[in-house]
Amino acid sequence: MQYPPSPFSLQHKATYQAARTVAPAVEAYFARKIASSEQEEMQKIPAPSREVIEAIIDSAFWASLRREEGLAPKISLAFLSPADVEQPVLFGHRMPLKPEALTKIAPGVERPGIHLGVWHDKGELYVWGITHAIPSNCFIVDVPEPGLLVVKYKRANSLGKFANVAVLKGDQIKLVDESSARLPDCPELLTSLLGFNSPDRHSNILIQLAVSMQMHHRGGTLLVVPAGTTAWQQSVVYPLKYAVEPAFSGFAELMKQDEQVKKRSRWREALRREVSSIAGLTAIDGATLLTDAYELLAFGVKIRRRIDYDPIEQILFTEPVVGSQPQTIHPSQHGGMRHLSAAQFVHDQHDAVALVASQDGSFTIFAWSQSKHMVHAHRIDTLLL
Repeated sequence: MQYPPSPFSLQHKATYQAARTVAPAVEAYFARKIASSEQEEMQKIPAPSREVIEAIIDSAFWASLRREEGLAPKISLAFLSPADVEQPVLFGHRMPLKPEALTKIAPGVERPGIHLGVWHDKGELYVWGITHAIPSNCFIVDVPEPGLLVVKYKRANSLGKFANVAVLKGDQIKLVDESSARLPDCPELLTSLLGFNSPDRHSNILIQLAVSMQMHHRGGTLLVVPAGTTAWQQSVVYPLKYAVEPAFSGFAELMKQDEQVKKRSRWREALRREVSSIAGLTAIDGATLLTDAYELLAFGVKIRRRIDYDPIEQILFTEPVVGSQPQTIHPSQHGGMRHLSAAQFVHDQHDAVALVASQDGSFTIFAWSQSKHMVHAHRIDTLLL
């Protein structure tokens, strides 16, 4: 593949090999994304050149390995001019885009939603200040932990998770494969995470729940079943130790609010609290049961095989990463009892979806594939970081 030449030369020379390796592909991705954007609310921001991508990733990586008062930096770098955002916090003096400078400022900008703005002048990149507002399709490098970098961008008209482009961990590179969205029976949640569409209400909530489940690092299972049905009761062990009677509808009531209410910060904060509460329950041993109308039915639920149904013997496993190939495997090859029981539940309850977080950070959506007549396991942790 031929990539367009960079529009200018930078003095920065990357020493992180993975930065040089991934830069051309990321450059091409953002060039396509921005060129095809129908963004009208503001002038399109420029696509980053491979040299810019390489330099920002390189500086972020070496900064991630440093320490400030014994703590690793957690920062987010956004490539945009201060003219591209409203009410930027401008530094009186430009800060060089160097690991030592990024490490020093990291303690003050590590909270979610805060980005260091990076721009260029006379062949050098510099940090001009801080911004909370990010335009659509802006190139971002996020540093969640030492040696781990996530290249991402903000999806248009989305309140939820940014879309990931690539994940770098040491010398390992995972490029998100957009073609995964064309798989038969691809869940709406996955197509939204891949950035192909702005999440609808349902997929946006599931994305937020998945991210929150992953954050507690205890592992957990969330079973989403059709509202108003009872078939799921044939796939769980009774009595339910933590049944919720009547079903808790606080989450559901929030989602019934009109669109004007949903635009208010108070509503968004209430939604975050509900998401955090539901996701927290998944840390308890057993599965959490939620209807697709967002009513909480139970937690700590033990899954069992449905009477007269066969044990699940195989699943289709895919990961939306360039180079990954679909595999038909036994569920035990993908994970432990948590994954096996979730796969069995979906095998027995075709209308249900299971979201499974592992303690090691992996995350899988189990859904029934009508075209393959089997459970499809979509591993999506690369998209959730």
